[in-house]
Amino acid sequence: MNSDLNQAFAAFVVGLDAGGTRTRAVLADLGDGRTRGEGSAGPGNSLTVPGPVLADHLAEAIGRAVPEALRGRVVAVAGGFAGAGHQAQGADEPGRLRARAALSAALARLGIAAATVGVHSDIETTFAAAPGHPADGLVLVAGTGAVAARIAGRVPTATSGGDGWLLGDDGGGFWIGRAAVRAVLRAADGRSGPTALVLAVGRDLGLPGEVLPPEGYGVTDAAHWSAERRTAYRAHLLPAVMDRSPVRLADHAPAVVRTAEKKDAVAVHILQEAARRLAETVAALAPRPGEPLVATGGLLAPNGPLLPPLTERLAPLGLAVTPVADGSPGAVALARLAHGAVG
Repeated sequence: MNSDLNQAFAAFVVGLDAGGTRTRAVLADLGDGRTRGEGSAGPGNSLTVPGPVLADHLAEAIGRAVPEALRGRVVAVAGGFAGAGHQAQGADEPGRLRARAALSAALARLGIAAATVGVHSDIETTFAAAPGHPADGLVLVAGTGAVAARIAGRVPTATSGGDGWLLGDDGGGFWIGRAAVRAVLRAADGRSGPTALVLAVGRDLGLPGEVLPPEGYGVTDAAHWSAERRTAYRAHLLPAVMDRSPVRLADHAPAVVRTAEKKDAVAVHILQEAARRLAETVAALAPRPGEPLVATGGLLAPNGPLLPPLTERLAPLGLAVTPVADGSPGAVALARLAHGAVG
């Protein structure tokens, strides 16, 4: 009877992880933070996704996570957005403004009138996702891009990297995918030796079979790739790459991981260099021994392909590396904190 009564008057919060690839929403109890519903939708980068589209993605993810009957009992919402700056940069920071406008539109569409609505950078929510929801330490996000930050009082006080695909994001998915395409172009015109990435990248791009190297190319010297097919390969590959948005070079990062697992030397080198650059990004923040380093993103989440080599490279710094799947638990924690609940 008491549990039924408590459920009837329960209050809820919504946490959002709005990244470059997808938007994830989590409905949780205000009191104990237990998850009650989940939903996902398309990309949520507040700088690269047009405002109306971002509002659609947010509404879709939240709508899937929160049953209509419970929407009137959502008291707090917090979202971590790729592309959004942190609060110390001011309320007029473009990414935050766009995220807040889209989130407000999505909540109004769903009939959710939460008392507190917080917009954060994905760095802030990622750090808060660590066990115990720490307030101070370091965070590293490596997905399509790559950025590290020092957190004090749950607010970033210094950042390293995160300069975007054109100027930086060294070690992230875009960087890895671009390195792969560069490697296959060099293999195709003879500037470097064979690599199985040629076949993997060609298939990713849907190149015709008659221009691809034979099975085993890059694995055994017996697989010969003629000069004519090499020329045709380049002639097909370059337009296929140029016809897509540049950031979609990140789509080739999984192929690098798969090829490295087969001991391809070029793919292994690309991942090792990516881990080195990520470690360099963290080291720029002058970490102190024993500090927590929360890591996430497609490359560093639990079981992420760069987590072992990065952890090895960071070992001399004495950091406590904690991988998290995404920032949604941190967003839930920040929503609860903003409404006065225990984080």
